[in-house]
Amino acid sequence: MRLAGRISGWNEDKGYGFVVPHDGGARAFVHIKKFQFGSRRPVDGDLISYTTFKDDRGRLNAADVRFAGQKIEDRKLATPIPRLAIGICSLLSVIIATILGFLPTIVPAGYLLLSCLSYLMYTLDKVASSKDMRRTPEANLHFVDLLGGWPGALIAQQQSRHKTVKVSFQSVFWFTVATNIAVVAWLVHSGIAHSLMASLFGG
Repeated sequence: MRLAGRISGWNEDKGYGFVVPHDGGARAFVHIKKFQFGSRRPVDGDLISYTTFKDDRGRLNAADVRFAGQKIEDRKLATPIPRLAIGICSLLSVIIATILGFLPTIVPAGYLLLSCLSYLMYTLDKVASSKDMRRTPEANLHFVDLLGGWPGALIAQQQSRHKTVKVSFQSVFWFTVATNIAVVAWLVHSGIAHSLMASLFGG
């Protein structure tokens, strides 16, 4: 049975809050991942409909959450982005291209180092978000991704389930991915990347 209620005590940074039912009864915990795919970010006072279930600790949780008047999604269209596969394949592609002589060694080295840094930053930020610790500014995450850490970011986003549903963050993130690819392609095509490699390592 679906219930109707309003969002209360929403924590935007952590992506969760509570829903208070209209007809009385216990409030339920609600997480951003339980909202219908493609939904906007909720705010306090939003009217929603939902079902409930109890977790392993017996706490009441909301599930299958939809905003009032929101149409039921087509599950076939709600396929999540395979971030882990994209991240790993991107790194492997760069390494293979280098082995075949299409890219200078500095390119995969940069991607691997920055991806490790980005992975660590996302993972630590996820831990911080769950323990009320100091968060990593989103601008810092985007900057490392722009430099070339985005493959590691994709891997971390899926493994940690972090920053994957915040539309504003994802919009900027995919812009940094496209910008980085375009800049690296230009550096390689123009010969600047090979010249930098030669100047740094003498060959």
